[in-house]
Amino acid sequence: MTPLDTLTAIQQRRSIKSFKPDPITPDLLHQLVELTVAAPSSYNLQDWRIVLVQGESQKQALAEAAFGQPQVTQAPVTFVFAADSSSWQDEVIMAQIYQQGLDSGAWPQQTVDYFKGAIPQFMTALGPKTREYAIKDAMIAATHTALAAQALGLSSCFMNGWVEDKVKAVIGAADQPNIAIAVLLPVGYAAEPRQNPGRLPLPVNVCVDRLDNPYGS
Repeated sequence: MTPLDTLTAIQQRRSIKSFKPDPITPDLLHQLVELTVAAPSSYNLQDWRIVLVQGESQKQALAEAAFGQPQVTQAPVTFVFAADSSSWQDEVIMAQIYQQGLDSGAWPQQTVDYFKGAIPQFMTALGPKTREYAIKDAMIAATHTALAAQALGLSSCFMNGWVEDKVKAVIGAADQPNIAIAVLLPVGYAAEPRQNPGRLPLPVNVCVDRLDNPYGS
């Protein structure tokens, strides 16, 4: 197939609740993963931790952690987007991030030296909000997955109905307090199409400069 352009993928994407049992080829899945991790993140920390749940027993356990929602067991793979709020403290990973920035020419040494001081200072000042920041990065990556999947002929469904502790247990993170679950995203081939339910008129929830100045008013 010819991949959809970005604008068309955005317009056509719907949350699919039922999937065909058809598998996703390894090459296609690999392409989807690469497009996922192409997402931006704060300071390029890439603090998402993505678990591809594919095994039948794992899918069943994940479905149970998500109140029995069937799309988890129907879809050939569910992307579990976890977020590591302590990733900036991992010296090995940070060294790799800095070196890649230098090798690619994206960051001069001056930028790397600045980041080495600025990142710990910023994250320490955030305190418990480091969890929130990591989740934001993971959600940005999940959006890349959903749009890339649509462009590649696949469908997906953002899921926010699950018990975090149970999901963490399924993916082997029960004893890791630094890990938070951002979202679950089953991906596969839609069993049936869904229509666009519509969106509110822009002035309802889009404003200019202030909440009391609706866009287009």
